[in-house]
Amino acid sequence: MHRLVRKGGRMEGSCALGSHWDKQFSDDEDDDDDDHDDDDDDDDEDDDLMIRINTSIGNNPSEYAELPGRDGRQIKVIELQKQGISPDLAVSPALNCLCFGLFLSLLDTTIVATAIYTIGVDLSALTTINWVALAYTLSYLGCAVIFARLADIIGRRNAYVSAFIMFVAFSVGCGFAQTLNQLIAMRVLQGIGGSGLYSLTFVIMPEISPVKIQPLTGALAGAVVAMAGVLGPVLGGVITNYTTWRWVFWINAPIGIIPLVVFMIAWPSSDRMTPVHLRPLKELDLFGAIIVIAASVLLVFSFQQAGLNANSWSQAIFIAPFIIGILLWIVLFGWENLVAKKWEGSIATMFPLRLLKRRVFMGHFITTLLAGFPYFMVIFALPLRLQVVNGKSQLVSGVALLPTLAAVAITSSIGGMMNSKRDLIWPTLLAGSLFMVIGCACLSTLDNVPQIQAKMYGFQVFVGLGFGLMVSTVSMGASLECELRDRTVAQGIIAQARVLGGSIGIAASTAILSKMRHRYLSTILTTTQLSNLEASSRSLTPAQHLAVQTAYSTSFSESMKVCAAVSGACVLAALITFRRTPMVIMERRDEQVREYTELLIREERERAEKTA
Repeated sequence: MHRLVRKGGRMEGSCALGSHWDKQFSDDEDDDDDDHDDDDDDDDEDDDLMIRINTSIGNNPSEYAELPGRDGRQIKVIELQKQGISPDLAVSPALNCLCFGLFLSLLDTTIVATAIYTIGVDLSALTTINWVALAYTLSYLGCAVIFARLADIIGRRNAYVSAFIMFVAFSVGCGFAQTLNQLIAMRVLQGIGGSGLYSLTFVIMPEISPVKIQPLTGALAGAVVAMAGVLGPVLGGVITNYTTWRWVFWINAPIGIIPLVVFMIAWPSSDRMTPVHLRPLKELDLFGAIIVIAASVLLVFSFQQAGLNANSWSQAIFIAPFIIGILLWIVLFGWENLVAKKWEGSIATMFPLRLLKRRVFMGHFITTLLAGFPYFMVIFALPLRLQVVNGKSQLVSGVALLPTLAAVAITSSIGGMMNSKRDLIWPTLLAGSLFMVIGCACLSTLDNVPQIQAKMYGFQVFVGLGFGLMVSTVSMGASLECELRDRTVAQGIIAQARVLGGSIGIAASTAILSKMRHRYLSTILTTTQLSNLEASSRSLTPAQHLAVQTAYSTSFSESMKVCAAVSGACVLAALITFRRTPMVIMERRDEQVREYTELLIREERERAEKTA
């Protein structure tokens, strides 16, 4: 609860916001004023407010910064303390654990790609085994924003630890599953935990990081995203070849428990973190959460089902969930509008409409949504092409993605450093989008030949350069373009947009492949051969082999053309983030502090007026 007391004509008091804010009007400063100020000065100082907070997010090296209030008064923001210990050393264990949790959650989106056939054979469910991957993806997608908002209620550490425990526990459950239905149920619950690890990493990393390395947190997260996407298929193939597929899931327990324990021990004290305002559980937007899950899941599910066969696009299995999903998004924004008008401040909405009204933030949202589409499609489609068209093993196909990984790691760091002092966000996003257009367009020109063409590695680099620039820049831009009170949910929205775009990209790739298989193979192969192509490949004639290679090569080329088109739309979305006058990053962070302190003061006065 907030508490303000008027004393001697000026406001004094304290405000406890969770465990992270100590907003108070300094008694020491009052004493100094009494000793050194005359009566005339006292009259002026009565109009000033002193608010003691952690100004690390503003990077102001002085003892205090005077931030002008909108009503003309000066708000003196005083640093809580100046630590002698290096903040980099203090938070590095927690940052490492966050990155490892993010890696594990993303790894499980792709690690089953090379193990799914073996799982299907073992569980006697080859025709429906796709649901093992789909169950994780859908739950992973649907809960990203919800976990971000939950962190505003139960706290960052509690939300993250809960997600980690849930992820590890149900990973073990996946390994012990004896039927397909059991495995699907465990994957759904595992995906919910993984969703929390994913979205909360982007929320917590900038909050616990020292100011001088905050611009690099997006770069670090981007490198982890790329590494997990590339290494997933490789590790899945290695584990399946040398052990049992169950270790694909069990491995999360022994390698996940240690960082979980270290994270709980290394969690930084409140004075080393960006201030956080916790909200009561009753303010959770439960209805909005349900709508977000249903809308996201149905939209991706419709595209996934469309990829089952060539005729699905005109059938109810695609049309019904697609239309319902779109309608639910409309319902969501209608609900958010109603909340904003009638219950603003009393319900923590899933998508605050004030974010929707911010042009630059929406530019980041659209850019992220579109960028996830081609990147995840490339990660999914390229190894498949290498296996079928070029005859490479699962391990070699995964290793072939390393140029993409290296490019993402490099440009993620570059994107963060470019925007560490001055706002170069829109040129960075524009350059990243253009790189992805070039890379995807060039990948569509690969020939249908059994040898791997060396130019493929160079084309991959362009895709990686583009995505790396964008993933780190968008994370930073989103945090700058929102109010301080919305930063958590803003990062959750951006995280969910990236997964949503990637999920639709993978589903679209599956749909294109289904269409090409029907076009080239339906008259050559039997239904049994088509449904179990990997098992029947050894018995195919040379002509049938050539037809299969042609179908998959054409499918990849068409997929890359679609990716190039979506990346072109991403170029236009990047232009939405244009600013005539670029921001100075640290000035913007100071402005966010000022806006938030003014909001808190206004809320206190409103409460005081109601209780008076």
